[in-house]
Amino acid sequence: MKQHLDYPIFRKLSALAEKTGTEIYVIGGYVRDLFLKRASKDIDILVLGNGIDFAEKAAEALRAQVNVFKNFGTAMLRFDDLEVEFVGARKESYRSNSRKPVIENGTLDDDQKRRDFTINAMALSLNKSSFGELLDPFQGTSDLEHKLIRTPLNPTETFSDDPLRMMRAIRFASQLNFAIEESAFKAIEANKDRIKIVSAERITDELNKIILSPKPSLGFKLLFDSGLLHLIFPQMTALYGVEYIKGKGHKDNFYHTLEVLDNIAEQSDDLWLRWAAILHDIAKPATKRFEENHGWTFHGHEDKGARMVPKIFNQLKLPLNEKMKYVQKLVQLHLRPIVLAQEVVTDSAVRRLLFDAGEDIDSLMMLCHADVTTKNEYKKKKYRQNFELVKQKLKDVEERDQIRNWQPPVSGSDIMETFGIPAGKEVGIIKNQIREAILEGEIGNTREDAFRYMITKAKQMGLSPITHIN
Repeated sequence: MKQHLDYPIFRKLSALAEKTGTEIYVIGGYVRDLFLKRASKDIDILVLGNGIDFAEKAAEALRAQVNVFKNFGTAMLRFDDLEVEFVGARKESYRSNSRKPVIENGTLDDDQKRRDFTINAMALSLNKSSFGELLDPFQGTSDLEHKLIRTPLNPTETFSDDPLRMMRAIRFASQLNFAIEESAFKAIEANKDRIKIVSAERITDELNKIILSPKPSLGFKLLFDSGLLHLIFPQMTALYGVEYIKGKGHKDNFYHTLEVLDNIAEQSDDLWLRWAAILHDIAKPATKRFEENHGWTFHGHEDKGARMVPKIFNQLKLPLNEKMKYVQKLVQLHLRPIVLAQEVVTDSAVRRLLFDAGEDIDSLMMLCHADVTTKNEYKKKKYRQNFELVKQKLKDVEERDQIRNWQPPVSGSDIMETFGIPAGKEVGIIKNQIREAILEGEIGNTREDAFRYMITKAKQMGLSPITHIN
C-alpha cells in the first residue's frame, strides 16, 4: 500500500514520528476511499499517545497553523489543500441515556474496535519499520469487495451505545450502494427507539447526506423498513399505502415521492431542490378525499403542503431562511406547469407563472418534469412533449415581456406624487390594477403604457393628476 501514501505529508509525519518515538497510523475514511478509488482530501491520523501534542509538533515542523479542540481531544491542520485531523487512540464506554462516551487512552486495537463499521476501521501504518502496512482486523477489505456494511463488534451493542450509527449505516449504504449485513439491520430495527436520544441537528445532518446520495431512494427505503423514518420524519411515512373504495385506488404517494426524488437526483445535486421533491406531495394524506363518480382527490394539497413546510423545517432543524422559502415556493407552485401542459397555453397564464416563480422557474420546471412518473408510456410521452411546449412558451414570453423577477414600471411613490395622495388603499388598488393589466396582456410591460393606464384607472376612482412624471 506504500504507493497510495504518495502525499508528501505522509513521509514528513513518518519522519516526525520516528524522531519523537511516536506510533501513528492513517485510519478511517481516507483508507476506505483508497480502496474505493475515491479522491479524498480529509485525512485522519491516529496517534498512540497524545494526539494534540503530536499535532502541535507536526504544525511546527510543517510550518502550518493548528486548531486544537481540547473538549474532543483532537487537533486539525491544513497542508497542501489537505485537511489533517489528529486524535489519540482511545477506548470508549457508554451510559444508556447518552451517546457521549466515557473516554480512556487506548491501544490501536481498542481504537479499531470502537469504530462504527469495518470499512472505517482499517489503518495504514506511517511508522518507518512498517510504512504502508495495512491493519485490517475486521476484514474491512472483504466487506468493501462484497459491498457490505457491518460493525466490528456486536451490532446491537454498537447501535445502542451510539444510536446515530444507525443513521450512518444507512447513509453509507445509500452513498455507496452497499447492503447492510442482516444482523446489523436487525439490530437497527431493534434499537430504533434509541434514536430519540440523538439531537435533531445530528439526525438531519445524516438525513441530508442520504438525500444527496446518487440514488436517495435506497436510503429512504432502508429508513422506512427499519422503522427509523417513522420516528424522525412521520409526515413522510404518512404518504405510504394505497386505499381502495369501490375498487378505486390511488397511487402509493410514498414510492411516488421517492421516484420523483430519484428523478431530480439524476438532474441536480441541489439539496433544496431535492427537499422540494420530498415535500411536493407531503399534504396528500391530509387532503385525501373520495368522490363518487370521480375517485380519489387531493384538492389543495399544494397550498396545504406549502403551509406545512415551515413546521417541518423547524422540526428537523433545517434553516428557516431563503432555503425554506425556496422549497415552500416550489411546493406551492408544483402543479401549475402540469396544468399548463394539459391545457392550451395562454400568454396570460405563462406570464403569471413567470411572475410567481421568478428566478426559480427553471427549478420548478425541473421538479414538474420529474413529477411525471406514470408507467403509461403514451401518457408519459404526451406529458413531456407538452412540457417542452410550455418551456418554449416560457422562453418566448420572457424574452418579449421580461416578467421574471418583475418590478412595477410605476411605483407607489409615482402614484402618490402624481395624484397628491398619501400611502393607503387607493395606491394599492392602482398598483394591483397595473400589475393585472400587464399580466393579462392588456398593456405592455413599459413605463409609458403603465403610466397611461394609471391615469385612466385613477380618473375612474375620482382622482386627478396634479403633476406629470417623465
